[in-house]
Amino acid sequence: MSNPAADDSIDAAMIARCCELASQAAGHTAPNPLVGSVITQGDEIVAEGYHPQAGEPHAEVFALRAAGAQAQGATLYVNLEPCNHTGRTPPCSEAVIAAGIKRVVIGMKDPNPVAGGGIEKLRAAGIAVTVGVEGDRCRRLNEAFIHRVIHHRPFGILKYAMTLDGKIATTTGHSAWVSGPASRQRVHQLRSQCDAVIVGGNTVRQDNPHLTSHSEGNRNPLRIVMSRQLNLPAAAHLWDTAIAPTLVITQSGADLTVAAALTQQGVEVLILEQLTPAAVMEVLYQRGLLSVLWECGGTLAAAAIAEGAVQKVWAFIAPKIIGGANAPTPIGDLKLEKMAQAKAITELSVTTVGTDILLQGYL
Repeated sequence: MSNPAADDSIDAAMIARCCELASQAAGHTAPNPLVGSVITQGDEIVAEGYHPQAGEPHAEVFALRAAGAQAQGATLYVNLEPCNHTGRTPPCSEAVIAAGIKRVVIGMKDPNPVAGGGIEKLRAAGIAVTVGVEGDRCRRLNEAFIHRVIHHRPFGILKYAMTLDGKIATTTGHSAWVSGPASRQRVHQLRSQCDAVIVGGNTVRQDNPHLTSHSEGNRNPLRIVMSRQLNLPAAAHLWDTAIAPTLVITQSGADLTVAAALTQQGVEVLILEQLTPAAVMEVLYQRGLLSVLWECGGTLAAAAIAEGAVQKVWAFIAPKIIGGANAPTPIGDLKLEKMAQAKAITELSVTTVGTDILLQGYL
Protein backbone atom coordinates (compact mmCIF):
# COMPACT_ATOMS: atom_id res chain seq x y z
CA MET A 1 0.00 0.00 0.00
CA SER A 2 1.46 3.38 -1.00
CA ASN A 3 2.18 6.10 1.53
CA PRO A 4 0.41 9.35 0.43
CA ALA A 5 2.92 11.53 2.32
CA ALA A 6 5.82 9.76 0.63
CA ASP A 7 4.11 10.10 -2.75
CA ASP A 8 3.62 13.85 -2.15
CA SER A 9 7.28 14.15 -1.19
CA ILE A 10 8.38 12.41 -4.39
CA ASP A 11 6.09 14.63 -6.46
CA ALA A 12 7.53 17.77 -4.84
CA ALA A 13 11.11 16.59 -5.38
CA MET A 14 10.44 15.78 -9.04
CA ILE A 15 8.82 19.18 -9.74
CA ALA A 16 11.76 20.84 -8.00
CA ARG A 17 14.03 18.90 -10.38
CA CYS A 18 11.91 20.13 -13.32
CA CYS A 19 12.55 23.71 -12.16
CA GLU A 20 16.29 23.03 -11.93
CA LEU A 21 16.34 21.67 -15.46
CA ALA A 22 14.24 24.57 -16.76
CA SER A 23 16.51 27.21 -15.23
CA GLN A 24 19.42 25.99 -17.36
CA ALA A 25 17.82 27.85 -20.27
CA ALA A 26 17.32 31.14 -18.38
CA GLY A 27 17.73 34.02 -20.83
CA HIS A 28 17.30 31.85 -23.94
CA THR A 29 13.59 31.04 -24.19
CA ALA A 30 11.83 34.41 -24.75
CA PRO A 31 8.98 34.76 -25.36
CA ASN A 32 8.49 31.19 -24.14
CA PRO A 33 8.54 30.10 -20.49
CA LEU A 34 11.21 28.08 -18.69
CA VAL A 35 10.09 24.45 -18.62
CA GLY A 36 11.70 21.22 -17.47
CA SER A 37 10.31 17.68 -17.46
CA VAL A 38 11.11 14.40 -15.72
CA ILE A 39 9.75 10.91 -16.45
CA THR A 40 9.75 8.20 -13.78
CA GLN A 41 8.94 4.51 -13.54
CA GLY A 42 8.22 3.85 -9.87
CA ASP A 43 10.83 5.73 -7.87
CA GLU A 44 13.37 5.73 -10.70
CA ILE A 45 14.02 8.64 -13.08
CA VAL A 46 14.21 7.23 -16.60
CA ALA A 47 14.42 10.48 -18.60
CA GLU A 48 14.75 14.26 -18.31
CA GLY A 49 14.48 17.21 -20.66
CA TYR A 50 14.07 20.98 -20.82
CA HIS A 51 13.05 23.60 -23.37
CA PRO A 52 16.33 25.16 -24.62
CA GLN A 53 14.99 28.08 -26.70
CA ALA A 54 12.03 29.35 -28.70
CA GLY A 55 11.47 27.27 -31.83
CA GLU A 56 13.00 24.15 -30.28
CA PRO A 57 10.85 21.25 -28.99
CA HIS A 58 9.30 21.66 -25.56
CA ALA A 59 10.60 19.98 -22.41
CA GLU A 60 8.11 17.10 -22.47
CA VAL A 61 9.13 16.15 -26.01
CA PHE A 62 12.82 15.95 -25.08
CA ALA A 63 11.97 13.83 -22.04
CA LEU A 64 9.67 11.52 -24.03
CA ARG A 65 12.34 11.05 -26.71
CA ALA A 66 14.91 10.15 -24.05
CA ALA A 67 12.50 7.73 -22.34
CA GLY A 68 11.50 5.88 -25.53
CA ALA A 69 9.53 2.70 -24.69
CA GLN A 70 9.97 3.38 -20.96
CA ALA A 71 7.39 6.17 -21.24
CA GLN A 72 4.64 3.51 -21.45
CA GLY A 73 2.77 3.52 -18.11
CA ALA A 74 5.19 6.06 -16.61
CA THR A 75 4.65 9.29 -14.65
CA LEU A 76 5.59 12.55 -16.36
CA TYR A 77 6.45 15.63 -14.29
CA VAL A 78 6.50 19.15 -15.72
CA ASN A 79 6.60 22.54 -13.99
CA LEU A 80 4.10 24.12 -16.43
CA GLU A 81 0.93 22.72 -18.00
CA PRO A 82 1.69 20.95 -21.30
CA CYS A 83 0.62 23.13 -24.22
CA ASN A 84 -2.46 22.23 -26.22
CA HIS A 85 -2.00 24.29 -29.37
CA THR A 86 0.05 24.17 -32.54
CA GLY A 87 2.56 27.01 -32.72
CA ARG A 88 6.13 26.65 -33.88
CA THR A 89 5.91 23.12 -32.45
CA PRO A 90 3.03 20.59 -32.18
CA PRO A 91 0.89 20.29 -28.99
CA CYS A 92 2.77 18.59 -26.13
CA SER A 93 -0.49 17.18 -24.77
CA GLU A 94 -0.84 14.97 -27.85
CA ALA A 95 2.74 13.73 -27.55
CA VAL A 96 2.17 12.79 -23.89
CA ILE A 97 -1.02 10.86 -24.76
CA ALA A 98 0.62 9.10 -27.72
CA ALA A 99 3.55 7.96 -25.55
CA GLY A 100 1.25 6.03 -23.19
CA ILE A 101 1.99 8.09 -20.08
CA LYS A 102 -0.22 6.96 -17.18
CA ARG A 103 0.03 9.96 -14.83
CA VAL A 104 1.07 13.61 -15.21
CA VAL A 105 2.09 15.90 -12.33
CA ILE A 106 2.04 19.63 -13.16
CA GLY A 107 3.51 22.47 -11.13
CA MET A 108 1.17 25.22 -12.38
CA LYS A 109 -1.47 25.93 -15.01
CA ASP A 110 -0.38 27.90 -18.07
CA PRO A 111 -1.59 31.52 -17.69
CA ASN A 112 -1.64 31.84 -21.48
CA PRO A 113 -5.21 31.02 -22.63
CA VAL A 114 -3.93 30.25 -26.14
CA ALA A 115 -1.65 27.48 -24.91
CA GLY A 116 -3.94 26.20 -22.12
CA GLY A 117 -6.36 23.28 -22.17
CA GLY A 118 -3.65 20.66 -21.84
CA ILE A 119 -4.90 19.46 -18.44
CA GLU A 120 -8.44 18.86 -19.73
CA LYS A 121 -7.14 17.05 -22.82
CA LEU A 122 -4.94 14.73 -20.76
CA ARG A 123 -7.78 13.90 -18.37
CA ALA A 124 -10.15 13.29 -21.28
CA ALA A 125 -7.63 10.72 -22.55
CA GLY A 126 -7.83 8.84 -19.22
CA ILE A 127 -4.53 10.12 -17.80
CA ALA A 128 -4.44 10.90 -14.05
CA VAL A 129 -3.40 14.54 -13.61
CA THR A 130 -2.21 16.30 -10.44
CA VAL A 131 -1.89 20.10 -10.58
CA GLY A 132 -0.33 22.65 -8.20
CA VAL A 133 2.70 20.79 -6.82
CA GLU A 134 5.41 23.27 -5.72
CA GLY A 135 3.24 26.01 -7.25
CA ASP A 136 5.03 28.94 -5.60
CA ARG A 137 8.42 27.70 -6.82
CA CYS A 138 7.05 27.27 -10.34
CA ARG A 139 5.47 30.73 -10.39
CA ARG A 140 8.67 32.36 -9.15
CA LEU A 141 10.69 30.57 -11.84
CA ASN A 142 8.41 31.94 -14.56
CA GLU A 143 7.47 35.29 -13.01
CA ALA A 144 8.62 37.14 -16.14
CA PHE A 145 6.56 34.91 -18.45
CA ILE A 146 3.47 35.23 -16.24
CA HIS A 147 3.82 39.03 -16.12
CA ARG A 148 4.23 39.22 -19.89
CA VAL A 149 1.13 37.10 -20.54
CA ILE A 150 -1.08 38.99 -18.08
CA HIS A 151 0.13 42.58 -18.58
CA HIS A 152 1.44 42.47 -22.18
CA ARG A 153 4.75 43.98 -21.05
CA PRO A 154 8.17 42.52 -20.21
CA PHE A 155 9.04 42.00 -16.55
CA GLY A 156 11.20 44.88 -15.29
CA ILE A 157 14.00 44.52 -12.72
CA LEU A 158 15.68 47.62 -11.28
CA LYS A 159 19.23 46.94 -10.12
CA TYR A 160 21.44 49.40 -8.30
CA ALA A 161 24.35 49.46 -5.88
CA MET A 162 24.51 52.10 -3.18
CA THR A 163 26.55 52.99 -0.13
CA LEU A 164 25.16 52.62 3.38
CA ASP A 165 24.13 56.28 3.25
CA GLY A 166 22.19 55.79 0.02
CA LYS A 167 24.60 57.14 -2.63
CA ILE A 168 25.35 55.58 -6.02
CA ALA A 169 28.31 57.87 -6.80
CA THR A 170 30.37 60.70 -5.37
CA THR A 171 29.47 64.36 -5.89
CA THR A 172 31.74 64.29 -8.98
CA GLY A 173 29.80 61.35 -10.45
CA HIS A 174 32.54 58.77 -9.84
CA SER A 175 30.97 55.36 -9.15
CA ALA A 176 33.62 52.65 -9.71
CA TRP A 177 33.15 50.72 -7.58
CA VAL A 178 30.32 51.08 -5.08
CA SER A 179 29.87 47.33 -4.56
CA GLY A 180 32.44 44.56 -4.26
CA PRO A 181 33.61 41.91 -6.77
CA ALA A 182 31.12 39.27 -5.57
CA SER A 183 28.19 41.62 -6.10
CA ARG A 184 29.39 42.56 -9.56
CA GLN A 185 29.66 38.85 -10.40
CA ARG A 186 26.02 38.38 -9.31
CA VAL A 187 25.00 41.24 -11.60
CA HIS A 188 26.85 39.66 -14.51
CA GLN A 189 24.94 36.41 -13.86
CA LEU A 190 21.66 38.35 -13.73
CA ARG A 191 22.43 40.04 -17.06
CA SER A 192 23.01 36.66 -18.69
CA GLN A 193 19.50 35.63 -17.63
CA CYS A 194 17.76 38.81 -18.84
CA ASP A 195 16.80 39.61 -22.42
CA ALA A 196 17.85 43.26 -22.29
CA VAL A 197 19.61 45.78 -20.06
CA ILE A 198 18.69 49.48 -20.19
CA VAL A 199 20.67 52.60 -19.32
CA GLY A 200 20.27 56.29 -20.05
CA GLY A 201 22.63 58.49 -22.00
CA ASN A 202 24.19 59.90 -18.81
CA THR A 203 25.35 56.43 -17.75
CA VAL A 204 27.08 56.01 -21.12
CA ARG A 205 28.78 59.41 -20.78
CA GLN A 206 29.81 58.96 -17.13
CA ASP A 207 30.65 55.25 -16.87
CA ASN A 208 31.22 53.95 -20.42
CA PRO A 209 29.85 50.52 -19.39
CA HIS A 210 30.08 47.22 -21.27
CA LEU A 211 26.74 45.85 -19.94
CA THR A 212 27.77 42.28 -20.78
CA SER A 213 27.68 39.15 -18.65
CA HIS A 214 31.52 39.08 -18.55
CA SER A 215 31.46 35.32 -19.26
CA GLU A 216 29.10 34.65 -16.33
CA GLY A 217 26.62 32.51 -18.22
CA ASN A 218 26.78 31.85 -21.95
CA ARG A 219 25.02 34.89 -23.40
CA ASN A 220 24.90 38.67 -23.36
CA PRO A 221 21.67 40.65 -23.23
CA LEU A 222 20.52 43.20 -25.79
CA ARG A 223 22.05 46.49 -24.58
CA ILE A 224 19.67 49.46 -24.78
CA VAL A 225 20.44 53.16 -24.42
CA MET A 226 17.61 55.66 -23.96
CA SER A 227 18.62 59.14 -25.13
CA ARG A 228 16.22 61.93 -26.11
CA GLN A 229 18.79 64.20 -27.78
CA LEU A 230 21.39 61.58 -28.82
CA ASN A 231 24.10 63.62 -27.10
CA LEU A 232 26.21 60.50 -26.89
CA PRO A 233 29.97 59.99 -27.20
CA ALA A 234 31.35 59.05 -30.61
CA ALA A 235 33.31 56.17 -29.05
CA ALA A 236 31.94 53.86 -26.35
CA HIS A 237 32.13 50.21 -25.33
CA LEU A 238 28.44 49.84 -26.17
CA TRP A 239 29.09 50.66 -29.83
CA ASP A 240 31.19 47.49 -30.16
CA THR A 241 28.41 45.26 -31.46
CA ALA A 242 30.73 42.34 -32.16
CA ILE A 243 30.43 41.55 -28.42
CA ALA A 244 26.68 42.06 -28.06
CA PRO A 245 23.91 43.90 -29.94
CA THR A 246 23.10 47.48 -28.97
CA LEU A 247 19.86 49.36 -29.54
CA VAL A 248 19.69 53.13 -29.06
CA ILE A 249 16.16 54.45 -28.63
CA THR A 250 15.52 58.16 -29.09
CA GLN A 251 12.65 60.44 -30.07
CA SER A 252 11.64 62.87 -32.77
CA GLY A 253 13.94 65.89 -32.96
CA ALA A 254 17.12 64.00 -32.02
CA ASP A 255 20.45 64.62 -33.78
CA LEU A 256 20.22 62.47 -36.92
CA THR A 257 23.95 62.85 -37.68
CA VAL A 258 24.66 60.96 -34.44
CA ALA A 259 22.05 58.37 -35.42
CA ALA A 260 23.77 57.86 -38.77
CA ALA A 261 27.19 57.50 -37.12
CA LEU A 262 25.84 54.90 -34.69
CA THR A 263 24.15 52.96 -37.47
CA GLN A 264 27.43 52.90 -39.37
CA GLN A 265 29.03 51.17 -36.35
CA GLY A 266 26.37 48.46 -36.33
CA VAL A 267 24.17 50.01 -33.64
CA GLU A 268 20.43 49.87 -34.26
CA VAL A 269 18.72 53.25 -33.76
CA LEU A 270 14.99 53.46 -33.16
CA ILE A 271 13.14 56.80 -33.18
CA LEU A 272 9.90 57.03 -31.20
CA GLU A 273 7.49 59.91 -31.17
CA GLN A 274 7.90 60.18 -27.38
CA LEU A 275 10.68 58.47 -25.44
CA THR A 276 9.33 57.09 -22.15
CA PRO A 277 9.94 53.88 -20.18
CA ALA A 278 6.38 52.75 -20.96
CA ALA A 279 6.88 53.29 -24.71
CA VAL A 280 10.17 51.37 -24.61
CA MET A 281 8.56 48.45 -22.77
CA GLU A 282 5.84 48.33 -25.43
CA VAL A 283 8.54 48.10 -28.14
CA LEU A 284 10.31 45.31 -26.24
CA TYR A 285 7.05 43.42 -25.73
CA GLN A 286 6.42 43.53 -29.47
CA ARG A 287 9.95 42.14 -29.97
CA GLY A 288 9.14 39.15 -27.78
CA LEU A 289 11.27 39.99 -24.73
CA LEU A 290 10.46 38.52 -21.30
CA SER A 291 12.75 40.24 -18.79
CA VAL A 292 14.38 43.67 -18.84
CA LEU A 293 17.07 44.87 -16.44
CA TRP A 294 17.15 48.59 -15.62
CA GLU A 295 20.72 49.60 -14.67
CA CYS A 296 20.14 53.31 -15.07
CA GLY A 297 20.66 56.41 -12.96
CA GLY A 298 18.16 57.88 -10.54
CA THR A 299 16.21 60.09 -12.98
CA LEU A 300 15.41 57.29 -15.41
CA ALA A 301 14.85 54.83 -12.55
CA ALA A 302 12.20 57.12 -11.06
CA ALA A 303 10.45 57.44 -14.42
CA ALA A 304 10.53 53.65 -14.91
CA ILE A 305 8.97 53.10 -11.48
CA ALA A 306 6.35 55.82 -12.00
CA GLU A 307 5.30 54.31 -15.34
CA GLY A 308 5.02 50.75 -14.04
CA ALA A 309 8.07 49.47 -15.92
CA VAL A 310 9.68 48.02 -12.77
CA GLN A 311 8.26 44.98 -10.95
CA LYS A 312 11.26 43.84 -8.93
CA VAL A 313 14.20 45.52 -7.20
CA TRP A 314 17.73 44.25 -6.65
CA ALA A 315 19.49 46.64 -4.26
CA PHE A 316 23.11 46.01 -3.32
CA ILE A 317 24.16 47.89 -0.18
CA ALA A 318 27.89 48.34 0.37
CA PRO A 319 29.27 48.92 3.89
CA LYS A 320 30.64 52.34 2.94
CA ILE A 321 29.72 55.92 3.73
CA ILE A 322 30.54 58.60 1.19
CA GLY A 323 28.37 61.56 2.20
CA GLY A 324 27.67 64.57 0.01
CA ALA A 325 24.38 66.45 0.01
CA ASN A 326 24.36 66.47 -3.80
CA ALA A 327 25.78 62.99 -4.37
CA PRO A 328 23.36 61.04 -6.61
CA THR A 329 20.92 58.55 -5.10
CA PRO A 330 19.39 55.45 -6.75
CA ILE A 331 15.92 56.89 -7.32
CA GLY A 332 15.16 60.42 -8.51
CA ASP A 333 12.07 62.49 -7.76
CA LEU A 334 8.87 60.43 -7.63
CA LYS A 335 6.94 63.55 -6.57
CA LEU A 336 5.74 61.86 -3.38
CA GLU A 337 5.08 64.27 -0.52
CA LYS A 338 3.91 61.98 2.32
CA MET A 339 5.41 58.83 3.77
CA ALA A 340 2.08 57.08 3.22
CA GLN A 341 2.71 57.46 -0.53
CA ALA A 342 5.99 55.53 -0.37
CA LYS A 343 6.32 52.57 -2.76
CA ALA A 344 6.24 49.45 -0.61
CA ILE A 345 8.60 46.55 -1.32
CA THR A 346 7.01 43.16 -0.64
CA GLU A 347 8.33 39.60 -0.32
CA LEU A 348 11.68 40.99 0.76
CA SER A 349 14.70 38.71 0.91
CA VAL A 350 18.08 39.67 2.35
CA THR A 351 21.32 37.86 1.50
CA THR A 352 24.99 38.56 2.05
CA VAL A 353 27.09 38.79 -1.12
CA GLY A 354 30.76 39.13 -0.27
CA THR A 355 30.99 42.20 1.95
CA ASP A 356 27.71 43.63 0.60
CA ILE A 357 24.04 43.00 1.37
CA LEU A 358 21.56 42.23 -1.41
CA LEU A 359 17.93 43.15 -0.88
CA GLN A 360 15.42 41.72 -3.34
CA GLY A 361 11.71 42.43 -3.39
CA TYR A 362 8.68 43.31 -5.48
CA LEU A 363 7.02 46.64 -6.13
